[in-house]
Amino acid sequence: MEQPILVDPYAAQAATGIKPGTIRQWLRRGRLAHHGYDRDGRALVDLEELQDRLTANAA
Repeated sequence: MEQPILVDPYAAQAATGIKPGTIRQWLRRGRLAHHGYDRDGRALVDLEELQDRLTANAA
């Protein structure tokens, strides 16, 4: 099993184009798994999970 690539919502936006506010809403609604917080208190998400969600929505 691969290690998840954990990023904050701003890094996720740079990689996927999804706004940080949208990512936070998906976390609150349970559409993305929450992977803790970074040292600045920002939520961490798995970049691969986010990209998979993006491709699933496009299909």
